[in-house]
Amino acid sequence: MAITSANQLELLQTAEAVAREKMIDPGLVVEAMEESLARAAKSRYGAEMDIRVSIDRRTGKATFTRVRTVVEDELLENYQAEFTVEQAKQYMENPEVGDVFVEEVPPVEMGRIAAQSAKQVILQKVREAERDRQYEEFKDRAGSIINGSVKREEFGNVIVDLGGAEAVLRRNDKIGRESYRSGDRVRAYIKEVRREPRGHQIFLSRTAPEFMAELFKMEVPEIYDGIIDIKAVARDPGSRAKIAVISHDGSIDPVGACVGMRGSRVQAVVNELQGEKIDIIPWNEDQPTFLVNALQPAEVSKVVLDEEAGKIEVVVPDEQLSLAIGRRGQNVRLASQLTALDIDIMTEAEESERRQKEFEERTKLFMDTLDLDEFFAQLLVSEGFTNLEEVAYVEVDELLVIDGVDEGTANELQARARDYIDAQNKAALDAARELGVQDSLVAFEGLTPQMIEALAKDGVLNLEDFATCADWELAGGWTSVNGERVKDDGVLEPFGISLEEAQDMVMTARIVLGWVDPEELQAEEDGEEGASEEAEA
Repeated sequence: MAITSANQLELLQTAEAVAREKMIDPGLVVEAMEESLARAAKSRYGAEMDIRVSIDRRTGKATFTRVRTVVEDELLENYQAEFTVEQAKQYMENPEVGDVFVEEVPPVEMGRIAAQSAKQVILQKVREAERDRQYEEFKDRAGSIINGSVKREEFGNVIVDLGGAEAVLRRNDKIGRESYRSGDRVRAYIKEVRREPRGHQIFLSRTAPEFMAELFKMEVPEIYDGIIDIKAVARDPGSRAKIAVISHDGSIDPVGACVGMRGSRVQAVVNELQGEKIDIIPWNEDQPTFLVNALQPAEVSKVVLDEEAGKIEVVVPDEQLSLAIGRRGQNVRLASQLTALDIDIMTEAEESERRQKEFEERTKLFMDTLDLDEFFAQLLVSEGFTNLEEVAYVEVDELLVIDGVDEGTANELQARARDYIDAQNKAALDAARELGVQDSLVAFEGLTPQMIEALAKDGVLNLEDFATCADWELAGGWTSVNGERVKDDGVLEPFGISLEEAQDMVMTARIVLGWVDPEELQAEEDGEEGASEEAEA
């Protein structure tokens, strides 16, 4: 097949037709044709030749040219596409290194294989251009809701036609057991738009919490206008959800605005989410207050917040326990997601029993370690003393407020407590040394003898071993396994070491060993702070 005058114009007509169908620039299709013709020409004239094809955008005429570049003598490698200054004098006047000589060559006859190869090149280029167009069109629409029609379903994943582009609604992004037929209308949240060499680039979701937030933004004008903010969303897709809202206008009730007249606004969202029940909760900066709201409809008697551990204990009346937990733990799970806290729920009876048990344990501790009678030990516990360290190192005046305790008794109590602590420390260090712990770890500031013993039992015997530990190995943490949070126990977690403290200790050990330059570390931290401030600005 030769490129003759009879089919020159047909090239442009084909390019325009393909461009219209795929909604891409006709110039990209013409460029693909030029590349495919150039490849065919190289197979005819030789792969080492630099053959280029130019198609006139008005007439469709294809011009085949051979390009040769002037190079220095010692750099001449490809004799078909390069030549020296001396060789170039036969074709050019006063040639210099870098000059290009272009000469037209006859068009090629394309056989069946060459034509098929050219077709594949064109199709590949068109597909790439189409994917680029889709990416550019939808990259800024990630995080918004879009409507489309179902094209087909493949292995539980739904292919959605968005009009000029295809998206995929994966099986785990569908609500419950949703099923679709070809032609069904579907509304979904654009979860992600990314470049991929093959396959889909636009990923949709109907289970994302952001989908619910965007639906409320569409139904509630006050949210769209910014008068009401959605602070947090937690969902059990298709079953139940909780959404926390706050109003910046004191005259507008955020919950009432989201519910709407006779529930019209929230009902529209519920219908879109296949009947998912929605609890609309007022946001509060005070975490315990917010948690009480989040656990509705259950009533809460008492809340104890541990900010360092990110945990919270909730006490509810005995008859409210099942309501607070919810069916299969749904209510407390959603409240935990909404507040980003680990929630422990107990009844008033359980809390009373636990407090009594703690009182008895602390009383026995003081009786056994300080050689006190039960009454005196109970007095210490009642005054808020929880461990020996508090008794040993507290100001004497704080012991004198206890009935029956004079200065001599207070000094005796502290002496007994310190003697016991010293004995315990010595026993812990002796046990650690028997396990092979080295002086470099013993001398490291911040580790108690009990911590050193725990590290030795875990195989950490010197400062080098300690410096290679990860912060979560020391302080503990959480990992996600099959969608469930799993606790990782830390070696020093029983001693109340936080993740930040573990990070500081490990980094200090690395500085002591000379693995890290403190000046470089400070420079990196200053740079990160500066970048963060610039981003905020």
